[in-house]
Amino acid sequence: MATEKKIDCVILGLLSHENLTGYEIKKRMDTALKYFWGASYGSIYPALSDLVGRGLATKCEGAENKRNKIIYSITEEGRKYLREWVALPVEKDELRYETLLKLFFGKEGGPLQAESHIDAFQKKIEEELPCLIGAADTLRENMELDEAHKYYLLTVEFGIKTYRAYLEWCKEAKAMLSKERA
Repeated sequence: MATEKKIDCVILGLLSHENLTGYEIKKRMDTALKYFWGASYGSIYPALSDLVGRGLATKCEGAENKRNKIIYSITEEGRKYLREWVALPVEKDELRYETLLKLFFGKEGGPLQAESHIDAFQKKIEEELPCLIGAADTLRENMELDEAHKYYLLTVEFGIKTYRAYLEWCKEAKAMLSKERA
């Protein structure tokens, strides 16, 4: 299992909850997972093909609105693979923000440029935080419907606390930069 690709595990995790098309998998990644994981169609479809080839998922054609679409499902072998992966220790947690990268080299652009990056970052966080809070409320209200909701809520709560810390940092960082300009 040392050579597993995380995209495989993400897809299997999504399929463990419901059968999905490649488009629906991408949509879940761009909504529910976007705060901590992402992938492009260019990585999703080859991974799906590989998962089917390895017997971890199956595909079947379905028709909707006169359009053929391929629906993927997890197999028992895929569930076993996912359970084994979930049990492994975490290899690496990483934080990658272009905003922080640009601030790290901010001397080149100066404090006004740095502040504009912080403002844009703050705006993004302020727009997304209500979505996370709404998701947490919905999950709490529907906790008894699905055991998975408890685990989803854990990740959403992490996001809420992190985003609130980001907003605090934005305020402090802008105060530091404004002192530099004074």
